Amino acid sequence: MWMSILNFRRGGISEFLTGRRVPRAGFMLAPRRLLLVVFISLLLSPLSAKTPAPILDSGYLSALAVADHFLQAWQSGDVENGMVLLSTHAKDSATANDVENFFSNPGPSAYEIDRGKLVRHGRYEFPVVLFTGSAKNAHPRRRFSNILVVNTGKNDWAVDKLP
Repeated sequence: MWMSILNFRRGGISEFLTGRRVPRAGFMLAPRRLLLVVFISLLLSPLSAKTPAPILDSGYLSALAVADHFLQAWQSGDVENGMVLLSTHAKDSATANDVENFFSNPGPSAYEIDRGKLVRHGRYEFPVVLFTGSAKNAHPRRRFSNILVVNTGKNDWAVDKLP
């Protein structure tokens, strides 16, 4: 019995279980090397799985700035500055009551703009989350939507769809 325990301490689990001496060179190193290769590949796999960030053009930056300015106007309840940033198509399709209701915020409000995508040349769509709260309700309300920003000509951008 004690001899088996001594063999376990000296030789490892394989000698303890089989009672035979196992050679150390060759196949005992292969599992360790395999384990090392698997471990390194698992560590490096997230690095190779990342896709490169898309190249941003000046149109994207301008469209993002217009979306941000428009939502700042919404956050502060500034109808005049918000109306200036709307395209003629958006002004024609939305009634004055719709625009007034959109810009009226009784409580604190906030927004998030996610990465936009090029819908087609001169049109970007930005996913947004609008947060609104009231003095009565302690929990803010989230509304998920999209803002469509279009190039109206001469690098002038406008919001084409209300969120």
